[in-house]
Amino acid sequence: MNSIPANGYIWPLNSSPDDMSPLFNFSWIIVLLLAGTAEKPASWSIDATHSKIGFKVRHLGISSVRGEFAAYDAAITMDPENLESIQASVTIEIASIDTKNDRRDNHLRSDDFFSAETFPTMTFESTGVTSVDGASFALAGNLTIRDVTKEVVLHGEFLGTAAMGDSERAGFEARTKVNRLEYGLMWNRLTEAGGAVVGHDVEIILDLELIKDD
Repeated sequence: MNSIPANGYIWPLNSSPDDMSPLFNFSWIIVLLLAGTAEKPASWSIDATHSKIGFKVRHLGISSVRGEFAAYDAAITMDPENLESIQASVTIEIASIDTKNDRRDNHLRSDDFFSAETFPTMTFESTGVTSVDGASFALAGNLTIRDVTKEVVLHGEFLGTAAMGDSERAGFEARTKVNRLEYGLMWNRLTEAGGAVVGHDVEIILDLELIKDD
């Protein structure tokens, strides 16, 4: 016979499912039903009219050139109540680069920089959320430019959700910094003082409004 210690009950080692009380069985049924009905992360699309995938880089070491990519596609899944659920796959069309200067944009599309004809897209594939602190999070992933893939971490902030008509929307901001030389964007010239005309570090800036898919 199994003894009952003073500090509580120990389940008999030789018990079988038939020995379990009806209350115990019912409790497990409830747990399994709740687990089966838990909401899965939903699919979201980027609202391009209220979003921007941009960047900035130092010019002459004293100012910044800013630009954006106008054409992109993304597959995003997430549960706004659980930021650890964020997954993202993004493809950006290099030819859509826009710095408000045609001559500079064409140079950026050339072999000196992105080589858009040979490598028409850059991609980001998330690998997982590495940390969450309230509305702030870090999303790791692989960024591929000119067929070179390196891990980056997007440091983001979840701005909340809102309803607009029949749609549910969510807002995010995120940033990361990369060294363009590591991706083969090698062109540069030196100023008379010896500084770089174009900085090596490029900050990628995301301002996204998402629409929950039906």
